[in-house]
Amino acid sequence: MSLEQGIIILICCIYVLTNVYVAVGNEPFLTSYNGSFLNVTFPALQNIQNALNEAGVGDSVKATVPLNADVYNSPDNNPVPSAGRFRTDILQLMTEIVQFLDKNQAPFSINIYPFLSLYGNDDFPFNYAFFDGDTNPIVDAGTGIQYTNVFDANFDTLVSSLKAVGFGNMPIVVGEVGWPTDGDKNANAGNALRFYNGLLPRLGTNRGTPLRPGYIEVYLFGLIDEDAKSIAPGSFERHWGIFRYDGQPKFPVDLSGQGQNKLLVPAKNVQYLSKKWCMFNPNAKDVSKLADNINYACTFSDCTALEYGSSCNNLDANGNASYAFNMYYQVQNQDDLSCNFQGLATLTTQNISQGNCNFIIQIATSSAFSLRPSSSSLLVALLAMLLSALLLL
Repeated sequence: MSLEQGIIILICCIYVLTNVYVAVGNEPFLTSYNGSFLNVTFPALQNIQNALNEAGVGDSVKATVPLNADVYNSPDNNPVPSAGRFRTDILQLMTEIVQFLDKNQAPFSINIYPFLSLYGNDDFPFNYAFFDGDTNPIVDAGTGIQYTNVFDANFDTLVSSLKAVGFGNMPIVVGEVGWPTDGDKNANAGNALRFYNGLLPRLGTNRGTPLRPGYIEVYLFGLIDEDAKSIAPGSFERHWGIFRYDGQPKFPVDLSGQGQNKLLVPAKNVQYLSKKWCMFNPNAKDVSKLADNINYACTFSDCTALEYGSSCNNLDANGNASYAFNMYYQVQNQDDLSCNFQGLATLTTQNISQGNCNFIIQIATSSAFSLRPSSSSLLVALLAMLLSALLLL
């Protein structure tokens, strides 16, 4: 198979999955990465878009780099959207990327998370993270515009940053926006619903922002919780989904933005393992190694719901142990040997969930396991190989 044929196969598959865009990396210029991807991202973007063009699909499939909102900011002495500029340490690089995107009529892709404005910053005005009105709007002296929410302010800071490098009319795609439902004191279903109840009607009516009124292309993040995702940024990272781990909706919402909230269609015919839970053994004699066993259980499962302010934060010491033991037990597909913890755990058929704290039961996996790679896994491997080839062009 020729490289061009491989490119066409790759593009066809990407087109089905993402419709029109190829994402090159994800937030590669985060300051926490200490410049690790500064020298490779733009060449990769060029290679992939050029390959798309050579394959004859460049007019309909565009390569873009999903970026975090920390690539731009406003100065401390004038923190308003109209003063937005790209970070000085990457200004030249961002200018070159924007020029290339414009040349290929590709959009600028940005991830905006109002939740992160609240996270770890108790001084941030709480209501400003939502859309239902803040009693103390921020006035941009440069334009006279009053901003009542951080989404509009953040988006317009990007608009100003693009304008400053000569591309104020560049199309912008919000590649990720959402609100987590666990893992932090502000991450819960109530706040998520409040956020979506503000965001979705604005999108449905094409309201846009003060500097960019009209339609904005926005993608929600995410569809389903990810219980093995890295929690380096925070425990909330595993809880962005509007569906639970088992495909069940978390809250009623109207994705059309018309305000007719109802539960989304759940995953059907989900099969669970037996109704068994692993819990702390109240008859345990030696609890000197309890902390070590809890730590072990949480290292190899998901205990983020136990974090401060989270859904299971109010459990007592025995409850914390039970939650950790059960999560590990379920991750191990209810293997009886995984519910021992040096005699500190025992099995029960009684649901030990408490209030909003759900002690889950694992989804049943297929018994028809085979060491032979499936057609889908072969396709994924093929796509990975083709993408690697493109990056080396």
